Amino acid sequence: MKPTRGYAVHAADAKFEPFDFERRELGARDILIEIMYCGICHSDIHQARNEWQNSIYPMVPGHEIVGRVKETGSEVSKFREGDIAGVGCFVDSCRTCRNCTDGHEQFCRKHVAVTYNGTEMDEKTPTFGGYSSQIVVDEDYALKITAKDKLANIAPLLCAGITTYSPLKRFNVGAGQKVGIVGLGGLGHMGVKIAASMGADVTVFSTSPSKEQDARKLGAHNFVITKNPENMAALAGTYDFILDTVSAPHDLNIYLSLLGVNGAMVLVGAPEKPSEIHAFSLIGNNRTLSGSMIGGIPETQEMLDYCAEHNITSDVEIIPIQKIEEAYERTIKSDVRYRFVIDMQSLDKA
Repeated sequence: MKPTRGYAVHAADAKFEPFDFERRELGARDILIEIMYCGICHSDIHQARNEWQNSIYPMVPGHEIVGRVKETGSEVSKFREGDIAGVGCFVDSCRTCRNCTDGHEQFCRKHVAVTYNGTEMDEKTPTFGGYSSQIVVDEDYALKITAKDKLANIAPLLCAGITTYSPLKRFNVGAGQKVGIVGLGGLGHMGVKIAASMGADVTVFSTSPSKEQDARKLGAHNFVITKNPENMAALAGTYDFILDTVSAPHDLNIYLSLLGVNGAMVLVGAPEKPSEIHAFSLIGNNRTLSGSMIGGIPETQEMLDYCAEHNITSDVEIIPIQKIEEAYERTIKSDVRYRFVIDMQSLDKA
């Protein structure tokens, strides 16, 4: 077994503390990744604090992982020692169901082994995530990172990047389209960068006037303060696509009204309470309301390659693991531009 140091939480109301555990020995197709950076996703907070009522303790969160390949199994062909690799939101699936064979492993019909707060394919062995020194994963569920620098900025692409890239790609966002991004946080800022790179005319919808300058620096062409109803009414029926990244309760009907004929709105944020949708918000202009959740391995690799080609990374604040509690509180307050990333070398001092 591979002795591993991590940071874990042992109950919903507990603080993080050092946690020693073991990774499995390498199988023939496994690689051992020495974790260099791990992003903090808002879902880490939900899970650590059992806000989704499905938490398994002790928990080592983290599914935005970038590191260096330290060892390879005897049959590994995709990676060599010294390569930079990434791990996203899941580390295995059944590989045989239709969703898996179609490259949608995240929707495996039998069992998907999420990177943490889940179980391996035996549905018994707990999974521990990237707030740790190393991880063992089958090469088929690891991603190739071609960049050699700004690796901390690349880590959030493994969740925030694919979460926004996937719906933009699915709805063929491109030049000549008016695209709205609702919210400018960890997800929203990636949505702006990617949509702008695709050639769309991008508008950020936000409740925070202070974010306008950032929005434009990120690539937005327009900025709308949503607290003013007149701002919204003037834009009715003018958008082709809207990506809603907000996880706080808000009125979806207002944004649906902004869509033109055959316009689509996709939800990637997940408010705790259900939203009320008026039928006429969809019937008018033949509008579509959809959802999206990360991507499979092929699409995630495609996203990483796309972002490398277009020089797209996440805007991050790098922290030592000892500041994880502070980072969680600041994330809740939206006091970060725009993603915290843990420097895992700080584990040596834990």
